[in-house]
Amino acid sequence: MTATTKKFSFAEYLKYNNGTDTQYELVDGELLPMSLGTGKHGGISKFLERSFDDESVKMGKNWTAQKFSVGVRSPRGGRWDTSRIPDVVVLPTQQWEALSNREAVIELNETPPILVVEVVSESTQTTDYRSKRSEYAVLEIPEYWIVDPIQEIVTICTLVEGFYDAVAFRGQERIISFTFPQLDLSAEQVLAGRK
Repeated sequence: MTATTKKFSFAEYLKYNNGTDTQYELVDGELLPMSLGTGKHGGISKFLERSFDDESVKMGKNWTAQKFSVGVRSPRGGRWDTSRIPDVVVLPTQQWEALSNREAVIELNETPPILVVEVVSESTQTTDYRSKRSEYAVLEIPEYWIVDPIQEIVTICTLVEGFYDAVAFRGQERIISFTFPQLDLSAEQVLAGRK
């Protein structure tokens, strides 16, 4: 006998509440609980959120970084819906404000985020490096950061003609970001979650 898992539509996902504080991603119609993550995971995400906000101000850009707050609907193949919740999302402030009175999910027909970050954990390695990389490229998100404290590497993926070109940074190497060209952070600082 095989157990069956209920498939959720995107509308059902948005309304789903099981009475707990558990946050879920929707992947091919299935609810996948998101773990709280380690303190290090949260620290890296918070550090990048603040760093991106500071850099946006320096650049005179009306952008905001949001940690664990914005969903990104994904155009995965198949007939079931997918919606990801990146660790950090950078988007225009006007777009963020437009989400204030509805579910904070960027729909397929809306402008994609400027940049997304996933902080790798043991349970998300394959998804962060493979599935999400493909999905975010199809969504035309210009820059995708994969911050991997397990392998001690920060991979910056830049969208070029529909695919991501990836450059890996380690140790004292300065991160090179096309979105934030003046950002002065080393891979080591990002992985430590502090300057």
